[in-house]
Amino acid sequence: MADTEAGSAGGATVGVVAETAAGERRVALVPKMVERLVKRGMRVIVAEGAGAGAFLADSAYTEAGAAIGDPYQADIVVRVAPPTDEEIARLRKGSVVIGFLAPLSDPDRVAKLEQAGVIAFAMESIPRISRAQAMDALSSQANVAGYRAALLAATHLARFFPMLTTAAGTVKPARALVLGAGVAGLQALATCKRLGAQTTGYDVRPEVADQVRSVGAQWLDLGIEAVGEGGYARELTEEERAEQQRRLT
Repeated sequence: MADTEAGSAGGATVGVVAETAAGERRVALVPKMVERLVKRGMRVIVAEGAGAGAFLADSAYTEAGAAIGDPYQADIVVRVAPPTDEEIARLRKGSVVIGFLAPLSDPDRVAKLEQAGVIAFAMESIPRISRAQAMDALSSQANVAGYRAALLAATHLARFFPMLTTAAGTVKPARALVLGAGVAGLQALATCKRLGAQTTGYDVRPEVADQVRSVGAQWLDLGIEAVGEGGYARELTEEERAEQQRRLT
């Protein structure tokens, strides 16, 4: 299978951009993945400083077989955040761009990519099925987001997360409520639990109750269900949203 993939990909050029979104530290390809692409016959061009935010030096990319240069003239351009208008203008007509492109929340940007003659693949639109599991970048990023959310909560909370017993008395553990028990929510619950908080999870999908309990949290049942296609949550109606807020408070 590897030989087949190498033959089909041979000669293509992959460009790795330097992210420009405020606070964005990620990079679409790490040197290890660059090395794998090069071994399959592809040429990789990495923008100068593309990995700096992730503590990956340009030398690490060149040692993996990449060249430092302009990634926007490549056949395939990979990125994390959606491209700006200026970045879209730099893309070559007929090229392919792969990344988190926010096609539902920002359809105008997708339309601009189409007008530029660019073929776009949104990583967040890859279905969460067994066959596509190796390409499920969304779940990995959601795990990081959930973990980071718990750390931020602990940082900004003006008290300890765990129960502490001292000579001056006992500090009760903090109570953490996580709304939404998807990948990010479950990771947030698990991390809060490890930090010593009492955790409770809520979701409009009652079938995830066991998953919430599996990470040591209590399940909050508000009696409101909103399960859509494929096991995902559907959007609540105005009446359901109002009732949800009433019961949460």
